[in-house]
Amino acid sequence: MRLLPVLSLLAPVAVHGLRPPWIFTQDSTQYWGKEDIKVPVQLGVMSRCPDALLCETLFNDVVQKASDKMDLSLVYVAKLDPLEPEFGVRCMHGPEECAGNVQQLCVRRHEPFAVWWQFVQCQNYEGRNKIGNPDITLKCAKTVGIDWENSRAGRCAGLDGSGKGIEGVGLLRESVILAEKMRIRSSCTVLINGRAVCIHDGTWKECDNGHTVGDFVRQIKEEYDKLNGD
Repeated sequence: MRLLPVLSLLAPVAVHGLRPPWIFTQDSTQYWGKEDIKVPVQLGVMSRCPDALLCETLFNDVVQKASDKMDLSLVYVAKLDPLEPEFGVRCMHGPEECAGNVQQLCVRRHEPFAVWWQFVQCQNYEGRNKIGNPDITLKCAKTVGIDWENSRAGRCAGLDGSGKGIEGVGLLRESVILAEKMRIRSSCTVLINGRAVCIHDGTWKECDNGHTVGDFVRQIKEEYDKLNGD
């Protein structure tokens, strides 16, 4: 966070057209505050894909080292299909994968980042062929402290844990459209600040700047510095 002295207490002026909140230090000096911009980081995935689980496991370590500098989300790779009766989407690993995508999207929408990320890791720990199953969904919700039946995430995905809630299905379609717009074709594709920097599809590919935890942390920090003028 950068702090700029306030020139006038009576007539505050806009900085770049914005009016961030006032910030007071312990000695009552008043400053003009500006929140730093986090780097958008997206993983293009399919929730039951082994490449996705590998990426998400690796990024668990990235999160530990760079969570203050990035905004991490998952974008789901699938095909829109208006004839598909439950989701309007065809997922490569079957409708259970579509359900898993919906569950993760709903938790991401309605719970804090740390809760969502723990929920994804919990589903992965149970095994990729169980992701999307209602019993695993409810188990992982309880594990991470979500009162599923009384939560917005639960209503979004379906209180029965099915992943067929109306809001959640809509989120899945939006995510699939986003993946198409971003030309994400492979699970797992790593995007940093809107640019694909690495793919894991059986093996690491197209990773010009590396594919280790340290490599991704370094790239995120570089983009963070660019976005924030450091």
